Amino acid sequence: MTIKELKDMINLMQEHGLSELEIEKNGFKIRLKKGASGAIVQEAIISQPKSLREETSTQAQGSTSELEAGVTIVKSPMVGTFYAAPAPDAEPYVARGKEIKVGDVLCIIEAMKLMNEIKSETSGRVSDILVENGQPVEFDQPLFKIQKL
Repeated sequence: MTIKELKDMINLMQEHGLSELEIEKNGFKIRLKKGASGAIVQEAIISQPKSLREETSTQAQGSTSELEAGVTIVKSPMVGTFYAAPAPDAEPYVARGKEIKVGDVLCIIEAMKLMNEIKSETSGRVSDILVENGQPVEFDQPLFKIQKL
C-alpha cells in the first residue's frame, strides 16, 4: 500500500464525514478511524499464511521462555515515535501493574503522520514499560513486558 493510497483514504474519510474506514487488499488489512482528538488513527494488520503464523508464534514462544517464564515481550511493529497516551494532557493507556486484556490499546506509534494504535495480543499484567513517552522506536524494538496471569 502506497502513501498516496493512504492519503486518498484519509481524504475520503474527511470528505464524507466517516469516523472509521476498513479496507483489505492483497492480504493487507488497514483500519483508519478518528480518535478522541479528531486525529486519524491507523491500525494495520498484515495477514500471513497459517504456516508462517504458526512458525512465528513458535519462535516467539521459544525466545520468551528463554528470557523469563510467563512474560511476553510486546515489540514495535514499525519505526516511529512512541506515545503512551492519546493526547499530551491525557492519562497513559497503561501503567506498570495494570491488568490488560487482549485487544486493549497499549500505546500509539506515530509513523508518517499517522497514529497507529498498538493493541495487546495477550492478557496479563504490565510488568515493565521499556520506552519513554515521545521516544523514537525502531522496528521490533521491545516496548512492554506483559506477565501472564
